[in-house]
Amino acid sequence: MITPKSILVATDFGEAADAALRYGRALAHTFGASMHVMHVSENLFMRAVAGDPHALHDAAVRTLNARLTSEDHRMLNARAVVEASDDAAEAIVAYAQGAAIDLIVMGTHGRSGVQRALVGSVAEHVVRTAPCPVLTVRHPEREFVVPDAAATTPTSPAE
Repeated sequence: MITPKSILVATDFGEAADAALRYGRALAHTFGASMHVMHVSENLFMRAVAGDPHALHDAAVRTLNARLTSEDHRMLNARAVVEASDDAAEAIVAYAQGAAIDLIVMGTHGRSGVQRALVGSVAEHVVRTAPCPVLTVRHPEREFVVPDAAATTPTSPAE
């Protein structure tokens, strides 16, 4: 069995990414892995924008840190990472390579057809180019975890 020691959760702060964070957190707890949580913001430093790029970067850092709990830091050695890039998928893959990530967990919007062709799919690009396995999570996600009480309650035989 492959045991991940370092898990990267990529987030765009959407619902699917929040679901991916729940999965990443659970997997990190299960395997005793460290957890990196990464947001890739648009590279605004080379463009004219209404806001201060440094302030926007700082806001992304605050938003990312707000999603991490003290238990994430204490138990999972959680690390928040914010990078600016024109290509989110490439930034995620490069980080995974540089940080020796064993598993990437990320949300996907489940776009298909013309919508995917026009918008593109960060998740699809990461799946195709990542140096490690990638778990994609859609929202609403399908729960894999059975509550402990339900799992241990015996069922009566059919009469």
